[in-house]
Amino acid sequence: MAVVVAVVMVVLLLMGFPMMVPLLVGAMVLLFTQFPFMEGPVIIQQMIGGISQSVLVAVPMFILAADIMIKGHTADRLLDLVSKFVGHLRGGLPMTTAVSCTLFGAVSGSTQATVVAMGQPLRPKMIEAGYSDKFTMALIINASDIALLIPPSIGMIIYGVVSGTSVGDLFIAGIGPGLLILALFSIYCYFKSVKLKIPLMEKAPWPERVTALKRAILPMGFPVIIIGGIYSGLFSPTEAASMSVAYALVLEMAIFRQVSFKDLPSIALSTGLITAVVFILVAAGTAFSWVISFAKLPELMLGGVIENAADSPYMILGLIAVSYFIGCMFVDPIVVILILTPIFAPAVAAAGIDPVLVGTLVTLQAAIGSATPPFGCDIFTAVAIFRRPYLDVIAGTPPFIVLLLLSTVLLILFPQIALFLPGLME
Repeated sequence: MAVVVAVVMVVLLLMGFPMMVPLLVGAMVLLFTQFPFMEGPVIIQQMIGGISQSVLVAVPMFILAADIMIKGHTADRLLDLVSKFVGHLRGGLPMTTAVSCTLFGAVSGSTQATVVAMGQPLRPKMIEAGYSDKFTMALIINASDIALLIPPSIGMIIYGVVSGTSVGDLFIAGIGPGLLILALFSIYCYFKSVKLKIPLMEKAPWPERVTALKRAILPMGFPVIIIGGIYSGLFSPTEAASMSVAYALVLEMAIFRQVSFKDLPSIALSTGLITAVVFILVAAGTAFSWVISFAKLPELMLGGVIENAADSPYMILGLIAVSYFIGCMFVDPIVVILILTPIFAPAVAAAGIDPVLVGTLVTLQAAIGSATPPFGCDIFTAVAIFRRPYLDVIAGTPPFIVLLLLSTVLLILFPQIALFLPGLME
C-alpha cells in the first residue's frame, strides 16, 4: 500500500498540483482503503489540530517583521555595516554577502526574505567585481539558508511544536552551527577570490565604519529583543515575535520613515499569502503524518533500520541527517519535519540524545534542502528574483552543499557546537 500512496503522490506532483494536494490525497487514499471504518472528518480534525498550537502564532509575526524590513532600510544598513568592515579583505565582497545574509537572517528568520533583500543589491556588485553569475547566485542562496539556523527560525518553531522541545533553547543552539557555516563559506570565498585574482576593494576609513555602525545599531536590536527577551523571562517566543513586529514598525515608520501607512496593506497581503502557504502545509503535513503513523508505515519501512542503529547515538544522528537531507531535496522542509520527527522520536529518547541537538541537526538539513536541487524553495525564489534559468541558478551550488554537509558531520561529531550556548544559559 505504501507504494500505491507514493505513486499517487508523485503523479499528482508531476501534474503540477501544489504539495498540499498530494499530501491530503495520499492520506485519504491510505485511510479509506486500509481503514474503511474511519470517518472522513478525522482528516479535518488532524489538520485543525496541527495548526491550533499557540506557538505557531510566532510564524506570521516573524514573516510580517521580515516583510516590513524588506520594504524599509534595515537590509541596506546591515549591508553597509558589513561592507565597511570586511569589504577590503581578500574575498571581501562575497564575505560581505555571506555575513549580510547571516545578519539579515538574524532579524528576519526567513531564507526567502533574505534571498530577496540581500540578493537584489549584492548580485550586481559581485558580477561587476569579476565573480561569475553562477557563483554569485549560489552564494546568495546558500548563505541565506543560515537564516534557518540563526534565530529567529521558522523551521525551529515547527520542530519545537512537533517534538515538544523548547523553542528558546533551539534558537540559542542554532547560533553555533550558523556561525560555523558562515566561517566555512568565508574560507571558500577567500580561496575563490585568490583563484580568480579579484582585486582588493579600498579599505573604509574608521569614521565611515563608525557611521555605518551607528546606522546599524537599531536594526541589530532585533536579535537582542528576541534572544534577550526570551531568556530574561520578559516574554515567550510567541510574544518575542509580536515584539519584533512592533519594533520593525517603529523602526521603519517612525525612525527611518521608509514605510508609510499606505504601504501596510500590501505588506499585510504579502504576509498573509506566505502565512497561508505555511499553515496549509503544516495542516496537510500533520494529517498525513497522523495517517501513516496510524497505519504503522514508518515502523514497517524504517523500524528495522532504526532498531539496528539504536545502540549508537552517532548512527541515529547520521540516519536522521540522511533521512531529512534526502526528504528536503524533494519536499518542503516543513512537511519533512512534520512527517519524520514523530518517526525518530522514540529512537532519540531511547538513545538519550539531547532533543535540542536533534532539532538543530534537523534544522540544518532543512537549510541544506532549501538550496538543494531539485526542489529547494530558495532555488525557485532565486529563479523568480534574478530572472535566470533554473539550471543557471543551481550550477554553482555543489561546493556550498559540500560545505553544508561537512558542517553536518562536524555537528554530529562535536555536539557542543550546538549545545555550548544553551549550556551557558542554564
